[in-house]
Amino acid sequence: MTYQDTLDWMFAQLPMYQRQGKTAFKKDLSNTLKLATHLSHPEKDFKSVHVAGTNGKGSTSHMVASILQEAGYKVGLYTSPHLKDFRERIKINGKPVSKQFVIGFIKRNRPFFEANQLSFFEMTVGMAFEYFSKQKVDIAVVEVGMGGRLDSTNILTPEVSVITNIGLDHMQFLGDTLELIAGEKGGIIKPNVPVVVGETQNETKPVFDTLAEANTSKVVYADQVVDTVYPSDMIGSYQTKNIKTAFQTIQELRLKGYNISEEHIKNGFLNVVKNTGLLGRWQVLNENPKVVCDTGHNREGLTYVMSQLKEEEFNELHIVLGVVNDKDLNSIVDLLPKKAVYYFCKPNIPRGKDAKALKNELEPHNLIGDTYVSVDEAYKTAIKTASKNDFIFVGGSTFVVAEII
Repeated sequence: MTYQDTLDWMFAQLPMYQRQGKTAFKKDLSNTLKLATHLSHPEKDFKSVHVAGTNGKGSTSHMVASILQEAGYKVGLYTSPHLKDFRERIKINGKPVSKQFVIGFIKRNRPFFEANQLSFFEMTVGMAFEYFSKQKVDIAVVEVGMGGRLDSTNILTPEVSVITNIGLDHMQFLGDTLELIAGEKGGIIKPNVPVVVGETQNETKPVFDTLAEANTSKVVYADQVVDTVYPSDMIGSYQTKNIKTAFQTIQELRLKGYNISEEHIKNGFLNVVKNTGLLGRWQVLNENPKVVCDTGHNREGLTYVMSQLKEEEFNELHIVLGVVNDKDLNSIVDLLPKKAVYYFCKPNIPRGKDAKALKNELEPHNLIGDTYVSVDEAYKTAIKTASKNDFIFVGGSTFVVAEII
């Protein structure tokens, strides 16, 4: 099998939440535990930091990994979803896993995957953990896929557990209140493992405090104890919270004996993109007109992005917008600027929402624009239409961003 054959099999044969939606979600860790046994428990061979949360977990994971790299550690990084290439999900010191390893892992284990009907996410987590084990990483920063308690990554016992924040997202799986969602994400809290929570929220703090106490785990709220905001190449005022969360995570690792200097921390924050290859977070794609894309897509994520947008200076605003079918547009519609020209499009995945349906739902809210047959056509039209002093924003879904970077 070639690399592309391997990916085609992974995507086509097995359900995958990010593409299909609810049918691919499994509320059970039994398959992951079976796989861990089949692979001789690679998750026990390396230290880790486990990162959950509604927003900011990807950025925070990359920041922590960058600082650890600056400190000279061999650092695994597992994140999801990918934007351009599947291998972005699994990296060591910013370098993606080799195509050969991906092919070999699937080839060796395919009979097991088929016999046990493993999901795309389950086998990808197994692949990451085996790769980190075989490559003998010093520590891996592992981002939760969705939720926490029943996420495939939750077979780890990390050095530090991190929960960035809690918002109303994936409610059909995790619950329809902040307290219920906090209970699911708080499921990564392990006995005697310190917990860093990024944001103090009235609804969720009692949930985390109770879970931490039950596990005899120290809990620290980063927004209450961290005053310094380090400069970072992660542009966007909304990154301030993630910077504080990442810094406190590093402080907990220092308490465990990790040798991380102030210089490592400063350089780590300044070189996140260079060290880790992060894509899609307030990423500037062009100047004159300025084009920015961002993967923020739920209410909390878009709130941060839209407040950043208000800080920009421009003549006219153009927004290339696409979403997925199960997106609750009512939860975000008030955040979208009315004074903008919209280019409605459908991301090229089965879950993508039809551009005409998107336009029809948003026009009654005075969000006016035309529909386009693809993200690429919408983006190219925006570039042609905008003058050099205008601003083009591309977003609404990770999959929209993936198609243009």
